[in-house]
Amino acid sequence: MTSVWGMARASSVALLGVDAMIVEIEVWTGSGLPRTTMVGLPDAALAQAKERCRAAVLSSGFSWPSQVLTINLTPASLPKTGSHYDLGITAAVLATESIIPVGALDEVIMLGEVGLDGAVHPVRGVLPALLGARQLGITKAIVPASQLSEAELVSDMSVRGVRNLLELIVVLRGGQGSDALPNPAPVVLDPQAPDLKDVIGLASARWALEVAAAGRHHLYFHGPPGVGKTLLASCLPSILPDLSQDEALEVAAIHSLVDISIPALPTRPSFSAPHHSASLASLIGGGARIARPGAISLAHRGVLFLDEAPEFPSPALEALRTPLESGEIVLGRSEIAVRYPARFQLVLAANPCPCGLASTPSSKCTCTPMAIRRYAGRLSGPILDRIDLKAQILPLRRSLVGFDPLEPESSQSVAERVQLARNRQAARLQDTPWLTNAEVPGRYLRKELPLPGGMELLERAQTSGGLSARGLDKVLKIAWTIADLAGVGRPQRDHLAVALGLRQGEECIG
Repeated sequence: MTSVWGMARASSVALLGVDAMIVEIEVWTGSGLPRTTMVGLPDAALAQAKERCRAAVLSSGFSWPSQVLTINLTPASLPKTGSHYDLGITAAVLATESIIPVGALDEVIMLGEVGLDGAVHPVRGVLPALLGARQLGITKAIVPASQLSEAELVSDMSVRGVRNLLELIVVLRGGQGSDALPNPAPVVLDPQAPDLKDVIGLASARWALEVAAAGRHHLYFHGPPGVGKTLLASCLPSILPDLSQDEALEVAAIHSLVDISIPALPTRPSFSAPHHSASLASLIGGGARIARPGAISLAHRGVLFLDEAPEFPSPALEALRTPLESGEIVLGRSEIAVRYPARFQLVLAANPCPCGLASTPSSKCTCTPMAIRRYAGRLSGPILDRIDLKAQILPLRRSLVGFDPLEPESSQSVAERVQLARNRQAARLQDTPWLTNAEVPGRYLRKELPLPGGMELLERAQTSGGLSARGLDKVLKIAWTIADLAGVGRPQRDHLAVALGLRQGEECIG
C-alpha cells in the first residue's frame, strides 16, 4: 500500500461461482468540490457502499475526505457484486487520511459489510473467498468477528476478526482483533431420522440401495404409491460414509455462498429434496449478473432426491444431463459465466401412471394408455440412460399388521459394509483422480482393469438393443461395486448378471 499523492490501495475478492479473483480497491483524492465517485462495474449494493462507508467513518469519529474522492475497483471489466467490499473501501479511505500507517494494507484480503454506526457485519462467501485467496498466494485476511470461526477453517492463513471500524484501525496498526465466538453446541443426530430398520420387507430394493451407496451410483425407484420409495430414498444418507476433510471444505464453501455463516465443517452428506414445482433456476442455479448455486450444487457430495420425478418441468430434468456426467454445472450470463461443483448422487422416484395404480393387484387404474405413455415419456431416454440402477418396487404380498418378521438390518450395519467397499475402491483407484466406481470412465474400466467373467451377457444385451454403450460401462461399474461389497478382487459372472439386472430394472417385491 502507498498513500502518496492522495492514493491508497486495499484488496478484496470477487467470487465467480466458487472461483476467486483478487480485486484491487484504489482510492484517489484530489482537489475539487467534495464528491465521491465509484467506478469498476459495481452492482446496486456495491454502488451504495460510498454512502455506507462515509456514514460509518463519520460515526466512528473520523473525517471523510473533503475533496474529490474516486474509488476504482480493478480489474474494471469484471462485474462486481455484493457488500463485502465495504471493509476494503473504508480501509483505503482511512489510509488516504493517514489514519492507517503506510504498508498496513499490503497483501491483506478484507471482507465485510459496514453499518452506518461503524459496525462490521457478516457477508456471504467468506470461506470460498479465503480458499481462493490462499490458492493465489495471499496469507493474511481481515473478516467480521462473527465469521472468524468460518475463516479459521482455512489452514495456512493468518486471519483477524473485527467488530467495528475502531477495531479495524487497531488491527491495521499492529494490534489484536476480536476472538472467535464460541462454537455452537454440537449437532445431535435426530433419533427419529430415517433408518433402514424401519423398512419392512423389500429386501431387493434395500440391496439396490446398498449397491448405490457403495459405488455412489444414481438410482431410480419405480412403483405405485405407498410401497416405500420415499422412505428408502430418505435412508440413503444414513448408510453413506462421512465426508473427508477436502469434501467437507467443498460443501461448506458452496453453502457459504447462500448462508451468512458456516461455524463448522459438515461431517455428513447432505440430503436435498426439492418439490416438483421447483423452477429451473432454483434447481440448477441462476441470477441476473452472476448466477448463484441451485439445489444440485447444494447437494454436492450428497443426495439429490426428486420425488414424483415426472412432475418436474422437462427443462429442469434435461438440465441435469451435463452435471450427471461431469460433476459440475457452468452457468453463463450476458456478462460472465460461473462454475459450481455438482457431484451429487441422484435418486428418482416415480409412479407407473398419473393415478399410480397401474401395477397394483387391484388394477383400479383409470388412466388411458395414451396418458400412461405421456406420463412415462416425461423422463426422457437420455436422462434414464444416465441412471445406473433401476428398481421396480411392487406392493407387499401380504399385510404386515400384527406380523413380526425378523428384525430388519439397521443403517449402521449396512453402512459398515458400504465403508469397507469404499475402502476397496479407494485402494484400487489411489493413483487416479477418482474416488468411487461411478466416477471411473469407461476407457479406464475396459483398458486398465480386468474385465469380469461372463462378458457374453453384455454382448447379448447390447445386440438385442437393451443396452447402450453408456449402459455397458455402467453395468461394469455396478459389477465392480458388487464385487467390492463381496470382498473379491475381480467381478465374476454372477456379479455381472446381478449388475445387468439392476441396470435394466428388476422387480423388488416385499
